[in-house]
Amino acid sequence: MSRDAPIHSWPGSYYINTEKRWETGTLSLTRTMVRFVSNQSKESLTSFRLSRIMDIKMESSSFIFSTLTVLEEGNVKHWFGSLKPNRVVVYNVLEHFWRERLLSPGSEARGAECKPSKGSELISLVAGAQRRLEDTGKVLSHQGEQFDNAMQGLEKIDSDLGVADKLLSELESPPWWPFGKLPWKTQQDAKAEDAARAAARSAAGKGSGKNKVIASIPAIVTKGGDSDLKPGCLLVLVSSLEVLDTNCQLIHRFERNDIDEVRVHSPYEITVRQRFIGKPDICYRFLSAKMPEAMSVLEIQYRKKVEFTSEYTAFRATPVSSPCDTEGQTWNEGLLQRCQDTELPLEVPAGALSQLQVQVLQPSVSQSEAQELKQMLMQLKSLALEAETELERQDDVLNDLTSSTDRATMNVEKHTCRMKKLL
Repeated sequence: MSRDAPIHSWPGSYYINTEKRWETGTLSLTRTMVRFVSNQSKESLTSFRLSRIMDIKMESSSFIFSTLTVLEEGNVKHWFGSLKPNRVVVYNVLEHFWRERLLSPGSEARGAECKPSKGSELISLVAGAQRRLEDTGKVLSHQGEQFDNAMQGLEKIDSDLGVADKLLSELESPPWWPFGKLPWKTQQDAKAEDAARAAARSAAGKGSGKNKVIASIPAIVTKGGDSDLKPGCLLVLVSSLEVLDTNCQLIHRFERNDIDEVRVHSPYEITVRQRFIGKPDICYRFLSAKMPEAMSVLEIQYRKKVEFTSEYTAFRATPVSSPCDTEGQTWNEGLLQRCQDTELPLEVPAGALSQLQVQVLQPSVSQSEAQELKQMLMQLKSLALEAETELERQDDVLNDLTSSTDRATMNVEKHTCRMKKLL
């Protein structure tokens, strides 16, 4: 297996400038590189890092053939043509990953580093807080189930009281009235039902915590096949997933309970599906360089619905960084160069010099630890928002329990008085 598995691949052709001809092959995008492999020789005709790209454009070759050009550092221009399904799709994907790499240059894989103690301490502290918050969420969930059971019991009591009210109304009706209820009783029941509906609407308006955003990432979105990849945005909310276009207009909203499957193809690509009986499923595919940030939240929210494919297993088996990585060597050389450029005293004791080198060369928190801390904090945010939403729901249930209990007590007392009059 290659050191870096491809995120996406497209068949096409590459223009070899030295031989003045086009060569068919496969254009592939990996975590850090763009590569084109020939179909005949199975050799790589060109490969360059995303960090070296200066510009990506859609141009025409000989004013006829539509092509995609990539300008590399050193004024090296690469021409790609006959891309399938089309060059717009390839441009959207390449431009997305390249732009995200520019916005977050620290996300590139670095060389092997020693694990500092401060970073491990921070990770252990956050992990402990996450465990405590998960335990609290379990207690809240159990408490919510108890409230729901109590609410179901009160609803049964209210239903029984309704039956008792109908029977008492028939007993209280005079023998000359042929219907079950008197007309003035019907008006009173209608007013009571209107008041109950108004109370339900006001209670529904309190659930604003469900619309809080946990994570928002730019993504390439498609509802059909690979020929309809368009830039957009994925919003992860407490109670739903929202798909937005580039103008932040809502395309589709997946309610949390309606999602049947979250299929993970790679750390950067997922598919969300809602199944139906008798009509086509609703399925959206998301491709994003920021997908690992959203996955840390989705794995908690949809833990029973997340499925990992064989492609994801291949990604997990492929190391992100390598000690022999050329970019890692370049980064280390640059760091040593900065250390050499730093003005130091001419005479420094050996022990002090080694301590200074350790302080310069070993950061307190590494890039991988910072990324792990970021994902753990996202999970903490998701757990905290879910706990807040559950507390708001239980508060509403407690209010409903109080009002239902008072209403049931009043109905029982009223029915008791009516039965005494009949006796």
